[in-house]
Amino acid sequence: MPNYVKLAASAYYVPERVVTNDEMSQLMPTSDEWIQSHTGIKTRHIALQQNTATLASKVAAELLAQSGVAASAIDLIIVSTITPDYLTPATACLVQEQIGATNAVAFDVSAACAGFIFAATTAEKFLRQGKFKHALVISAETNSKMLDWQDRTTAVFFGDGAGGVLLSQSTVATAESFIDSKLQTDGRRHEAIMSGAVAPLSTLQADHKPQMAPFTMQGRAVFEFATKTVPVQIADLLAANQLTADDVDLFICHQANLRIIEQIAAALKQPMSKFPTNVQRYGNTSSAGVPMALAEVWPQAHGKLAVLTGFGGGLAYGSLLLRL
Repeated sequence: MPNYVKLAASAYYVPERVVTNDEMSQLMPTSDEWIQSHTGIKTRHIALQQNTATLASKVAAELLAQSGVAASAIDLIIVSTITPDYLTPATACLVQEQIGATNAVAFDVSAACAGFIFAATTAEKFLRQGKFKHALVISAETNSKMLDWQDRTTAVFFGDGAGGVLLSQSTVATAESFIDSKLQTDGRRHEAIMSGAVAPLSTLQADHKPQMAPFTMQGRAVFEFATKTVPVQIADLLAANQLTADDVDLFICHQANLRIIEQIAAALKQPMSKFPTNVQRYGNTSSAGVPMALAEVWPQAHGKLAVLTGFGGGLAYGSLLLRL
C-alpha cells in the first residue's frame, strides 16, 4: 500500500524585541528611506537572551498543539539553520530535549535560505518509506548573532525568527500534500553568500582559539541570481507537472528582499497578490522566511496549489509544489 504525506500543521514564532529602521540608523550610516526603498523592510525582530533552539522549540510546541500529536509520537525532527546554537550537537537535538520528543531521530540541515525546502523534501522521503509517521520540519535563525552591526550591506536586511510544519504519513491518497520538488546547487558561486568562516590552522601553538567570521553577502550578485535563475526553476517545475504559473494559487518565496519577490512575480507574469510577504515586518529571516510566510496564510490556504521556493548560500535553491 502506498504511503502519502500530508502537511498537518504550520506555525511560526518571532522574538519580542522589534528594531525599527530609525534605530538601525543610530548604529550605522543608513536611513529609513534608504532601507525601505532598497529592501521594503520596515522592522525586524531580534532575539535577546534566546538562541536558535529556543525559537525552534516554540514553533515545535505550537505544531504539536495544533495537530494534537503527542511529542512522544514524533519520529523525526529536522531543523534547517545556518545559525545553530553549536556546531555540534545539532540544534534539532536540543529541540528534541526541550519538547520531550524522546522517540525522535533529530538532525540539522544546512542549505542557507533554501534550507526549509531541502529539509521538507528530506522529511517527505522519510515518511514516504513507511517507517516514520510524524516529522517536525523547522527552520530557525538567530541571524543577529552572526552580523557585523556596522556593515549596512548586510545588517539592515536581517531579522530573527522560526517557522515550521508537522508532516504526517497517511494511507489516504486525497491527503497527499507533496506533488513534486526541484533542488539545485551551484557551488561555483559559493562566495556570494558566506557566514561563519573558520580559517585553517597555520601553526601549532598553545594559545590558539578558533574564530568565526561574520556574515557577508555580494548583494548585486545575489539579486541577479535570484531574479534570473529562480523563476526559471519554478517554470521548469511547473512544466514537468503540466502546469503553468497561472494554475498556481500561491507563490511563497524566501523573504530576502521585497524587490526580489517583485521581480520574480514580474518574471512569472503573476500578480503580487499571489505572493504572501512578511519581509516588511520581519526582515530577511534566512531559511525561516518561507515557513513563516506559509504559517501566516495557512488558515485560509486549504486546498490551494502552492509553490514554495527558497534560494541562498551555496548557492542552493529549491522549489516545492504542494497542495495545501
